[in-house]
Amino acid sequence: MIGNRISLITLGVQDLKRSVAYYKAVGFEPETVLEKAAFFDLGGAKFGLYLRDDLAHEQGRAPEECGVGFASLAQNQLSEAEVDAAVGRALAAGAMLLKAPGKMFWGGYSGYVADPDGHAWEYSYNPYWPLDADGRIV
Repeated sequence: MIGNRISLITLGVQDLKRSVAYYKAVGFEPETVLEKAAFFDLGGAKFGLYLRDDLAHEQGRAPEECGVGFASLAQNQLSEAEVDAAVGRALAAGAMLLKAPGKMFWGGYSGYVADPDGHAWEYSYNPYWPLDADGRIV
């Protein structure tokens, strides 16, 4: 048996071309772009964008049953300044600010944005989770 892991994270999107452009602008490089889906390599896992209605159909649900924003994805940064820069890139690419970056009660620094489809992303500096040269938590 393979242990706990995530192989693929897929977000439902309204406009694939817009979403691919957004994620490219914030630093993701598309590996494969198809008519209804796009995939980005995460170094051992994949990040996918799938047209919302088609993803709902694949899950056996109506599109209106599929919520957005009640979970968040996070990307740790090497410093508070890098959090500010990442949030700035996301806003310039079309994200909506959910919470401005600031000091957190737990000793770190983070801010939240929503991508063009409302998916929440946290950009964070966590002094308790150092990152290696590839940005992985060590």
